[in-house]
Amino acid sequence: MRLFIAFMLLLMPSMALAANDVALTSTVFVEKTVADSKGRTKITLEEPKVVTPGDRLVFVLNYQNVGSQPASDLVVTNPLPAPVAYQGTHDSSAQVSVDGGRNWGALQSLRIREGDGAMRNARMEDVTHIRWPMRQAIAPGGKGKLSFRGIVR
Repeated sequence: MRLFIAFMLLLMPSMALAANDVALTSTVFVEKTVADSKGRTKITLEEPKVVTPGDRLVFVLNYQNVGSQPASDLVVTNPLPAPVAYQGTHDSSAQVSVDGGRNWGALQSLRIREGDGAMRNARMEDVTHIRWPMRQAIAPGGKGKLSFRGIVR
């Protein structure tokens, strides 16, 4: 089954503390393995037109303080589209939620209640949201990027 990229429109990062004047943009790429003329393979990131189950995605969130004051106490929160299973981030400050954003923490600290009431450890495919608490103020004009990986279910 082919999934159209329209579900990516659901990937709308939100920002805590709207008093900060920080612009957010998000982009998604599909990871492709291509061979060069010598037969060596390399991984490239391409804009997806259509994605299919098993495609590996890279989500990039760019932020920039467009205000005249430092932006502090900022938290960037990103829901995962339902057709995407979380595959991790390299940012150790990131927190995840497996319950729609009600509770947050490191994945290994979260638990899921099964239909029969039994509890189990949360897994990557259970993640519904990811967030990054910015520990340092962002200076006027300051910018950066956050990223995470996913796979189309």
